[in-house]
Formats: sequence, structure tokens, C-alpha cells
Amino acid sequence: METVRNEALEAWMREHQYSANGLARAVNSGLEALTGKPGTYDGRHVREWRAGRVRWPNTATRRVLSDLSGKSAVDLGFVPRRRTSPAAVSQEDPMYRRTLVAGAVSVAVAAAAPGAASTRKIGMSDVGRLQEKFSAVIASDHKRGGQLDIEQRATNLADTALNLQNSGSATQRVRSSLYATAAGFRSSAMWAAIDGRRFKDALAHMREAQTLAELSGDQTIKFRIWSHAGTLYRHMGRPADARAANDVARNLHITRRDPMFASLGMARQMAIQGVSHELRSLPRTFGQAQEAMCRAGSDAARPVWLLAFWDEAELHSLALSAYLAAGDWSTAEYHAHRCLASLRPHMQRSRAITTSRLAQAQLAQGDVDAATHTAMAVDEEAATQHPRVSRMLQEFGAALRAMAPGSDNARTWTEHTAAWRAHP
Repeated sequence: METVRNEALEAWMREHQYSANGLARAVNSGLEALTGKPGTYDGRHVREWRAGRVRWPNTATRRVLSDLSGKSAVDLGFVPRRRTSPAAVSQEDPMYRRTLVAGAVSVAVAAAAPGAASTRKIGMSDVGRLQEKFSAVIASDHKRGGQLDIEQRATNLADTALNLQNSGSATQRVRSSLYATAAGFRSSAMWAAIDGRRFKDALAHMREAQTLAELSGDQTIKFRIWSHAGTLYRHMGRPADARAANDVARNLHITRRDPMFASLGMARQMAIQGVSHELRSLPRTFGQAQEAMCRAGSDAARPVWLLAFWDEAELHSLALSAYLAAGDWSTAEYHAHRCLASLRPHMQRSRAITTSRLAQAQLAQGDVDAATHTAMAVDEEAATQHPRVSRMLQEFGAALRAMAPGSDNARTWTEHTAAWRAHP
């Protein structure tokens, strides 16, 4: 008999991003749930199915494949044996008979249920379309971070991902990806609330994001959420909670598998050490974060949110935050210049934050002229619209007037900020 390649199965596996080994594992799990005994398939068996050398798997396997795909075995490209009729199979296979009856009942119930006609198969292409919107949220955050509309958009998209869960059937892989995507949107809403100093809202987003991340089982999004939690508590003035949350992120196995995550975890630990005034710990922690970043290869598959911001510039930004909080102004200024020299063009919010911190570090050293010039370089939109930047510049103005009351620099700064208020 001529062997005909099973193109239908191949196409379904491509659409849902199943490797041969991945599908074998899924089938084995399904067999265990169906029969009480784990399956023994591996990638070689799946390749036999794709090649057409196994044209009609056994009854239990066909049932599991149908449950996974939402398709019949025939629709998946399998070919029944010529001498096997449904009646004959029913006579010799009690499991098939039970499955057929159960399937008929399920179909009848589904047909009677409201909205049954609209049930569809959800695939990785649906997840991909949502993830494209996630990339757009990330881009907006780096341009205009902290805005309420970004938080609301991310929240709505998280709800969209969850609603998609209930709009049709899907494999476990697709459902996990949808939960991870929803968690990602919630974590972006959380970050926008942190950046906008809406801490109560950020806490609510955090709890929802943590639940969704657990449902997804995705280590990368768990890392992002717990790492953000550490930042949230740090901004709320709760360094012990910040350290505990960041430790959860740092202890996830993703940090052992990919040094880039370990690097970010150490850098955020450094920022927490800064607000705790652990000045002597900062050089060592910075060195560990930098060393881990150097070990991280560029060929690893990483989430878009990490690729969009984590680099040498952001490492120096967190060092700047740490040394500024710890009161080492000259070292803070050094890291500010290093950060600004290597910031990527799209990091507009980060540039405004770093420039504001640089002005604070210069003023704390008594360099009033340089500090005023630096503060005036902050983009007007960020200075007036970004809550964190606005607060830092207000603190800068108060410190400038206290240090040099009635000076030309104080008058220049007052006139400069008045011009901002004149152009809302």
C-alpha cells in the first residue's frame, strides 16, 4: 500500500505550534486521564503518524487526539481500515461504544445549549493577534508611561483574553497561553498604575495578575509580576515587602535557566538596597547584575516586555536610583550619565526620569547651575503629564529654592515651570 503523508495533521500541528515531542506528551496526558494509565508515545510515534506510516491509531488515541484538536480522526487526516466499519468497531471495542454514546449525548447537550452554533476552535493565531496588541501597550508605556489610558487599555485587553477563553474550545497549550497573555496585560496595567503613583489600583492589578499567572504556569510572566510587585512596594516605602516580593521573582527557575532574568532580579534588588541605605552592598550587587547580563546570550527566546527595556542603560538607571536613595550623589551622577549615553531612542519616559534624577544628584552636590540646566532639559510633556517625573521636578524646585533662594537659577526655574503651566 502506498504511504501518503498526513498533511492535515501536519497543518494542525503547525497552527497550534506542536512539536512531535510536545504532541506526544499531550496525548500521553490525555490517555492517562481517559484510561487511568499514562501513554507511552514519544516523538517517533508522532512522526510515524505524520509520515502516513500509521494511518489509523487505536481507539483511545483517536479519542484523545479528537479531544485535543476538536476534530475527528478523519478530519485530522487519519484513514480508517478498509474492512473496519463503525458497527464492527463497536462490536469489538467496548470503549469505542461508550465513547460513541457519550459523544452523542455531548453533541445533543451542546446543540441545545444557547450559543452552541457559534462555538469555534481557538488557536495560537488568536493568541498571536492579542500578543501584537501587547507589544503596542509596551511601546505606549515606554513613550508615555504612567497614563491612565494605558492602564485602562491594558485592563480591557486582559478582559478580552479571558473572554476569548469562553468563546470556544481550545487545547491546554492555547488556554495556558491565553492566561499568560491576560496576566501580561494585567501586569502592564499594574506597571502603569505604579508609574502613575496610583498604588491602590496597582495592588488590585497585582492580585489579579498573580492569579492569572498561576493559571498559565508561565515562568516569565510570573517573574515580571513579582518583580513589579517589588518595585511597587519600594515606591510605597515598604522595603521589607519589596525585598520579599523580589526574592520570589529571583527564586523562580527561569533565573537559573536564563541569566538575563537573573540580571534584572539582582538590579532591582540593588534598588531596594538603596532605599534601605545599604550603601556598602551596592557595588557588589551591581557587579553581580552586570556579570549575569554579560553571560546572557543574545540567541535565547525572550518575551517582548524584557527585550523592550532591559539592557545596560536600564541597569545604570537602577543603579542611579539606588545610589540616589542611599545618598551617594557623585556615584548616582556617574550612573545617570552612563544611562543617558546608552538609552535607546524609544525609551522616552526613561530619559525623562533619568534626567530628573541627574538634576537631583547635581543639586545635592551644590552644582546649582548644572542642575538647573539639566532639569530644564526634561521634555515638557513628561514634566507635566508623567506623575513620577512631575513629582521629582517639584521636589527639585523646592530644593533649589531652599538652597539658593532669590538666585538667578531659582528665578529661571520658576519662569520655566510657569511656561509649562501656560501650555496645558
